Amino acid sequence: MFLKPSTKKFYQEFRLAPHFSLKDLLHGYLYLRWPYLYIGVGTGEHKLAKPLAFLFQVFQKFFPAPKQGNSEQTFADGYHGKVVPLGQASQLVTVNQEIKIDDLEQIIPYQSARSIILKNPDQIAVLECPCRAARENPCQPLDVCLIVGEPFASFVLEHHPKKARKITQQEALQILQEEDARGHVHHAFFKDAMLQRFYAICNCCSCCCGAMQAMRNGTPMLAPSGYILQLEEEKCVGCGVCIEYCQFKALSLQNGKIHLDEALCMGCGVCVDKCKQQAHHLVRDERKGQPLEIKALMEKAAAN
Repeated sequence: MFLKPSTKKFYQEFRLAPHFSLKDLLHGYLYLRWPYLYIGVGTGEHKLAKPLAFLFQVFQKFFPAPKQGNSEQTFADGYHGKVVPLGQASQLVTVNQEIKIDDLEQIIPYQSARSIILKNPDQIAVLECPCRAARENPCQPLDVCLIVGEPFASFVLEHHPKKARKITQQEALQILQEEDARGHVHHAFFKDAMLQRFYAICNCCSCCCGAMQAMRNGTPMLAPSGYILQLEEEKCVGCGVCIEYCQFKALSLQNGKIHLDEALCMGCGVCVDKCKQQAHHLVRDERKGQPLEIKALMEKAAAN
């Protein structure tokens, strides 16, 4: 059977990885090979969403989710994003060496898919966002999903030549900066079927993003950044600009001042640069987990 070179590379990675099954390989291949169908069905926007959802239930019956201790893994355990402010997202696309950091439990608080193993980190592809593409009137531009490292970048480039292109690290930085200016949130995504590790940075808006949709429907697919917004009330003039940009609906106007719902704040930092009064700042908050600071993690790994 003829296999594209990137498919062979993807298969070889699975063969070398411990504790992986045929289910993981099939799941990973289907996810990367047909991401628009996969995400379209997941968000309910695709015309085949209902019949394929039934087939997915059948698949789950024959390939049940693994158990961790006495508890069964949830969908979010195997497929989730970590909110990363612009500075941290920029670090992830400018790594200049291969790295292997396993089991980031404090940073990625899920039962699985919480490693950063970057092979050829300078290999980056930008893909038309499957979440945006699934919507009737999507946010623009579409080409904002960054696939980072191997074997993922090569697979996407070879299988989606009309929807993906290879970019440099500087081009990836530019995309992050432009999306940040639009008020969109950066998420570092991890997936069990992507070899249990980080593979992409998505630039998300609440109107299109499937993960944000899942959050609204009660599936906790996103972990906060480790930061929270701090407001300087004496500087706030109650203009409400930050409310328009907050993707998580954590900000509201009360008695002429901006009010923060700390439970909803994910520490993305989008509102910080939007405040002309410089009344917004991000501060560390232990309740929001640990930040995904790749440079600090690399230094720690090198010291051990």
